[in-house]
Amino acid sequence: MARTFQTFIMGIALTFLGTTAGCSSYGSSAESRSELTGDSTRALQDLSAANPAAAAISREAVAVLVFPNIVKAGLGLGGAYGEGELRRNGASLGRYKSFTGSWGLQTGAQSYGYAVFLMNQEALNYLEQSDGWEIGVGPTVVVMDEGAAKNFSTTTFSDDAYAFIFDQQGLMAGLSIEGTKITRMD
Repeated sequence: MARTFQTFIMGIALTFLGTTAGCSSYGSSAESRSELTGDSTRALQDLSAANPAAAAISREAVAVLVFPNIVKAGLGLGGAYGEGELRRNGASLGRYKSFTGSWGLQTGAQSYGYAVFLMNQEALNYLEQSDGWEIGVGPTVVVMDEGAAKNFSTTTFSDDAYAFIFDQQGLMAGLSIEGTKITRMD
């Protein structure tokens, strides 16, 4: 039974890594861009409706990076990939991809979304002018878990960016965006 489960998870991980390496789930057509914009809009609306801290931060943010669907899989080696948009005042400023590679004790597959609210012009400039942004390097990003969000007040925020992870589904222990590389696609 355990061997069958390991084989199943390995198949998922290899399929995921093989199909996402260097590919674009939304493509480059106008229809695909429109689909990404729609998914991003819905994700932000749902996040703001479900999380008062996210709603408060979104009102103060200079811009937001939103990745409505990240797929993560691993069995020893793992990875996560998804595409999103940089948005300002409801308008798309460009498409971005999010990729994380990892190794170690991990087994499973899951999907989730995340949004990174950029709170100042310096954080936005860093994203737009760098050759990709690795979370944990550059502007300070605070990941808002349920506990932090409950104790959050808009009078206390002072960091460059705040990240919210949402819509987690699947079988994988732990979730972090630390080390995630965000790169502009167009």
